[in-house]
Amino acid sequence: MHSYKWIPRLLMAVPLALSLHSGLHAETVARYGISMADIPLTTGQPDRGAGAYQFTGHTIYDPLVAWEANIDSRPGKLVPGLATEWKVDPKDNKKWTFTLRKGVKFHDGSEFKADAVIWNLDKVLADKSPQFDAKQSAQVRPRIPSIASYKKISDYVVEITTKDVDALFPYQLPWFLISSPAQWEKVGKDWNKFASQASGTGPFKLDKLVPRERAELVKNAAYWDKTRIAKTDRIILLPIPDALTRANALLNGQVDIIETPPPDVLPQLKSSGFKLVTNVTPHVWPYHFSTFPGSPWTDIRVRKAANLAIDRDGIVALMNGLATPAVGQLDKTSTWFGNPTFKIKYDVAAARALMAQAGYGPSKPLKAKIAIAQGGTGQMLSLPMNEYIQQSLAEIGIQVEFEVVELETLYLKWRSGAKGDINASKGVTGLNLGYVTADPFYALTRFVDSRYIAPNGVNWGGYSNPKMDAMLDQIRTSFDVKTQDKLLAQVHQTMVDDALMLWVVHDVNPHAISPKVKGFVQAQHWFQDLTTIRM
Repeated sequence: MHSYKWIPRLLMAVPLALSLHSGLHAETVARYGISMADIPLTTGQPDRGAGAYQFTGHTIYDPLVAWEANIDSRPGKLVPGLATEWKVDPKDNKKWTFTLRKGVKFHDGSEFKADAVIWNLDKVLADKSPQFDAKQSAQVRPRIPSIASYKKISDYVVEITTKDVDALFPYQLPWFLISSPAQWEKVGKDWNKFASQASGTGPFKLDKLVPRERAELVKNAAYWDKTRIAKTDRIILLPIPDALTRANALLNGQVDIIETPPPDVLPQLKSSGFKLVTNVTPHVWPYHFSTFPGSPWTDIRVRKAANLAIDRDGIVALMNGLATPAVGQLDKTSTWFGNPTFKIKYDVAAARALMAQAGYGPSKPLKAKIAIAQGGTGQMLSLPMNEYIQQSLAEIGIQVEFEVVELETLYLKWRSGAKGDINASKGVTGLNLGYVTADPFYALTRFVDSRYIAPNGVNWGGYSNPKMDAMLDQIRTSFDVKTQDKLLAQVHQTMVDDALMLWVVHDVNPHAISPKVKGFVQAQHWFQDLTTIRM
């Protein structure tokens, strides 16, 4: 006969194993449907615009100077990142000293020190350096145009020298992210390999990358900022460029959170128990005009007429309320709005009168070609909104033809400037792209400074105004915030009075979230802090 004495022993072991297992922490996962066609670059400097920084930028990486992106009740501000402090040299205002944070490690275990900062600046600014990456450089170089040179002072001090005195320089630095030199060496000095084995110092580590399909970020439990340890173990980013498909994925339980839901599905989402989150968002949706000789937009009367031809409330209605009318580059609540004399409103009669003064009318329409995106400029429904504007402009004698391109191509056209062959050869004299307006550099100075005319920056249309340049020089050399604010309001005022762009609406950056998602904080920025999300 066989002995079955082992049976009770085994049965006793089962409850023990179960009790041990139940004590283990079940991984929390948040699945995020993003509006992009692909996962943004994971090597350090994301592509696909400012919105990508929340996904593969400030998750895996950190900047020297960070942005407060976990507060929704007011605009964020600059805060210490990998630099604990920064100050301008009182004897030479072009020199900035950055004191680096001690004890920070990259995800691969190597130490963060001054050498890593210099290596990363070379990565995007020094095209002869072995680690130079043209892809990353193209993304960030226009965002940090003030940097002239840089050097290591000690292991924890770096000095950056700007081309001119620039009191607003720190605002450029949240866009410059630091990746691991040791990891780049380890993967054979190959940025393509680095992309799937990324290493930064950020609150998340990249666990898995499947291009065009998913990126999986896992919590960095050893993150240096203990107040920002991720509340979710894993965030899965899923590119779903089509808004309706994104909404269906949320309704069917395939994802837990989506950005930019389609306006017409909002009632269904709300009645199904999903929460809609919106906020004041420093993001404007304009037509940026070329003011180079030969452009149909060189006449200020034409630019003003275009601004008066648009029923912005009609566009807000088209979007089911997911926007606010724009009366300038900035929202009226901004400190830097000023008091423009040109009041942007819907006035077709005034628009037609201006067009007639400029020599145009029903028998002699003005013709222009505008480059626009298929989609992916924030919440903005690119094609329906552009068609609406096209019809509105036609009513006052402006015939607009579109060149419709993929978003990345539109960014390339933008960085090339109106005179760049990619635009000039096609007769493009305007483009439509959402602009982040969260800080003085991003909102104002980069578009109006004659020094930033492409390819030196993103003054796309070649705007050049000596009075404006003089104001910008004053701002650059003033380290007093109140003086800066007063002058910045004058800059914005001048932009509006010159009708530099056709401003349409401001974004509200809508997100739809499942009731399972807690702690989602929508900052008043394109930067968002995903560490606050809890499941």
